[in-house]
Amino acid sequence: MEHAELTKKIDAYLEENWDAMVGDITTLVRIPSFEELDKKAEGAPFGPGPKAALTAALDLADSMGFTTHDAEGYIGFADFPGKSETQLGIIGHMDVVPAGPGWTYQPYEVTRKDGYLMGRGTLDDKGPSVMALHAMKFWKDQGVEFPYTIRFLFGANEESGMADVAYYHEHYEDPAFLFTPDAEFPVCYGEKGGFDGTITSKPIEECARVIVEFEGGAATNAVPGIAHAVVKAEAKELPNTDRITVTEAGPGLARLEAAGKGAHASTPDEGINAIGLLVDYLLEQGLCGTDERAFLELDQKLLNHTDGGGVGIKTEDEYFGPLTVIGGTIALKDNCFVQTLDSRFPTSITGDDIMERVGSLVGEVGGTFENTLLMVPFLVKPDSPVIQALLNAYNEATGEDAKPFTMGGGTYAREFKSGASFGPEKPWVKNPEWVGMMHGPDEGVSEDLLKQSFKIYALTLDKLMQLDLK
Repeated sequence: MEHAELTKKIDAYLEENWDAMVGDITTLVRIPSFEELDKKAEGAPFGPGPKAALTAALDLADSMGFTTHDAEGYIGFADFPGKSETQLGIIGHMDVVPAGPGWTYQPYEVTRKDGYLMGRGTLDDKGPSVMALHAMKFWKDQGVEFPYTIRFLFGANEESGMADVAYYHEHYEDPAFLFTPDAEFPVCYGEKGGFDGTITSKPIEECARVIVEFEGGAATNAVPGIAHAVVKAEAKELPNTDRITVTEAGPGLARLEAAGKGAHASTPDEGINAIGLLVDYLLEQGLCGTDERAFLELDQKLLNHTDGGGVGIKTEDEYFGPLTVIGGTIALKDNCFVQTLDSRFPTSITGDDIMERVGSLVGEVGGTFENTLLMVPFLVKPDSPVIQALLNAYNEATGEDAKPFTMGGGTYAREFKSGASFGPEKPWVKNPEWVGMMHGPDEGVSEDLLKQSFKIYALTLDKLMQLDLK
């Protein structure tokens, strides 16, 4: 089919089906599909919400004429058979994070306002998944028989550990190539490795400590925006700073509250680490004993150098650029300081290297270092035919001359032998202030962005089918 004729047919499909496509998104958004393990049951391993959303997605695919299968509630799929059993995969997820507080709109309903769809999952990932599924239906409606089978995978546990994909790998072969509409355009061809660890100081009895409490951060994978400590000192003798407030916490005790700026661990330069602010303050004001100082000086090396230079793991490569590392949470447990860290690393270092170098420094102050999560870097070369097919489809649909990129975050793509994350977000396009981000209140997405995503995915399927995927 000639390009002009194809784009005309894609536009016609959109015009004829757009309201129905929004209705399909609405059907899925109405299901509060967050994980509830205390309510799990046979056939619903992640609770009733993910199961209901998975069922609704499979029903939708079935109504389009695709062959569907529910794999015991872990994951489901819809097949568009081709001339061969070689599969091209698409994977989206039907689970969401809980709504949480702060919503202006109904979280589990689609509200259409000024060209935007508001509701939990409209962006992550029900809206984009519906676009990709309709791109598959578009080609089915054309009556074509592709050389490869398209398998659309509906995940049910992306937000809480990806046990859905683990189950799939135990029972099925990977597609030859797969993309997920759950990140950013133009196309992400690689994801940094991930290393989470826990530094635990040697026990320091309270009688030998100046620090009575130390707590900060909510997650290992986020730059903490707030932290506090309680120390044995007179509050009136300690100075406030632009980011640290000192108040009395009882006789001979002072409470220090640090106000940083939160950010994702993959983009630490966008944040200000509140734990790091407190560590600097405690050292500057001498609010620590000998053993505490040894730990704090080590922690300072970690927290003040997000490129890893402070703890000997600074490195970069041609695909991913520099390593990043942050300290996500800190707490006092059983007389020990416990600091978690998150590193996103390129191909020029390994998890074993990180373990050895950081572990050596921790050992010098009598502490222990544990690796709690390890993911190797995921990479499909940017000049590979599959990545170029996605990129060309994007550029044709948008008229841009965009280039592929890598990122520090993680998606379904890295869980398969060959894959990419592919839209729909465009971080350089700013939404109105009343439109929230994924995982936050008032999550929303532009209808125009979803329409363009559909066009891109429809073009992409055509281009991928012209490749040798065997």
